[in-house]
Amino acid sequence: MVGPSRVLITGIDGFTGQYIANDLSKYNYQCFGLKSDLRDRQGVIDEVVGINPHYVIHLAAISFSAELDFSKIYDVNVMGSINLLDALIELENPPKKVIIASTAAVYGNCRESCLEESLSPAPLSHYACSKLSMEFMSQNYFKKLPVLITRPFNYTGLGHDEKFLIPKIVRAYKEGKKELELGNLEISREFNDVRDICVMYRKLLGSNLEHEAVNLCSGKTISLMQIIEMMDGISGYKMNISINPKFVRSNEIKVLSGSTFKLKSHIPVSFNYTLLDTLDWMYGSEF
Repeated sequence: MVGPSRVLITGIDGFTGQYIANDLSKYNYQCFGLKSDLRDRQGVIDEVVGINPHYVIHLAAISFSAELDFSKIYDVNVMGSINLLDALIELENPPKKVIIASTAAVYGNCRESCLEESLSPAPLSHYACSKLSMEFMSQNYFKKLPVLITRPFNYTGLGHDEKFLIPKIVRAYKEGKKELELGNLEISREFNDVRDICVMYRKLLGSNLEHEAVNLCSGKTISLMQIIEMMDGISGYKMNISINPKFVRSNEIKVLSGSTFKLKSHIPVSFNYTLLDTLDWMYGSEF
């Protein structure tokens, strides 16, 4: 009897990592987290060699675009990723797939309404720049490892950190607040469900897609104002929204959605949850 495939998930205790590990455990995968700090090069190498994974999903990163410690962003997101990839090439048998999570923010404020992977990146923040640098550095390992770069568009769910937009809004409604300060209500984004994103990661592990970047997206956007209207309906009361100029960034990306063409050409893609489902799930659960 063949034993379970070992999957190393960096950031396994984070928002996405927990959901991915839970999903993979149902499909004969044994999941391991990375305990070492990604900046500890030798610690990472020793731990990776000890786990000897069949697959790798690299999620760990400084993921908040407003993080003010810029050096930490690049140390973790770029140098930390290099340490991980260097550890993987130390293995006698390389992994069958190494998925490196980047971000759709690398596209920047493109004028196209639907962003394809072939577009030239134009990142607008240190976070996005660090992720693009990570992508470029990862390409140096393409001849040695089956690396696949994912560019997830916005997704959320229960347990998402409240410094991010959707959890912040949901908590305000759960606490019965009467007024909420937000930024530009007209921005449109994809807001997918983390459970759907986890299925994409699992299917990509077994796909033949490698040595390139692929969007993780639905191609469907919704405005912030529409989200407020949904939450008014779910909660049963109308929130008073005010615009705080501090939350309106000069480099705000107005519309951000992704092309699903490449993704759907390599794996079957389905979405089991609408944004209304996701908001209702988050609102109806305990803090």
